[in-house]
Amino acid sequence: MSTIQADFDDLALLPADKWDHNTHYHEFLLRQVPSPCRQSLEIGCGTGAFSRLLAGRSDQVLALDLSQNMIRIAKEQSSAYPNVDFLVTDVMDHEFEADQFDCIVSIATLHHLPTEAAVRKITRALKVNGVLLILDLFQADGIFDAFRSAVALPASMAVRLTKGSRIVPPRRVRAAWAKHGRNDSYLSLKQVHELCSALLPGAEVKSHLFWRYSVIWKKPATV
Repeated sequence: MSTIQADFDDLALLPADKWDHNTHYHEFLLRQVPSPCRQSLEIGCGTGAFSRLLAGRSDQVLALDLSQNMIRIAKEQSSAYPNVDFLVTDVMDHEFEADQFDCIVSIATLHHLPTEAAVRKITRALKVNGVLLILDLFQADGIFDAFRSAVALPASMAVRLTKGSRIVPPRRVRAAWAKHGRNDSYLSLKQVHELCSALLPGAEVKSHLFWRYSVIWKKPATV
């Protein structure tokens, strides 16, 4: 985790793009937030882009990140959002009350964590009828995933143009993400389905164009 923390401390200082493959799905995730929603948790909030959106749907938002630089910038950019509390912490070390949150969100963070232990921990912190939202990257596996990736690449470039983003990020940005990516590993979609079958019965799993999958799970009265 110290390596991940150092990586994101460095990444936080790079120029932010107007659009990326995670922000593309923010509106999709927002539509899944329950109403009413009193308390929400975002794990791995980065500079707080989704936390600020979540603040418009939730009375109170707790946003966690391992990186001090990410949280510092998130606080600087969120002065107009008094209902968001940003905290530097490792989610696996943080103590949550049982049945605490109406909504828990993890965007491109679960693959950095011990997956099964993390899912068990955060589901305990979710209220009955609360909603867990996961968006993360998956490991391509097979011809269909290869074909989808071939389609996604030009589609990504086209969307970048329409959003006013650079088609190719600056060299130092590419280098920093490449360095970070050497420590990353992802679940295949098959493994995602197996995880949900074991720990999140009834979860809705979707694969998305830009190398992402989503999990939407409403906590039942008994798990």
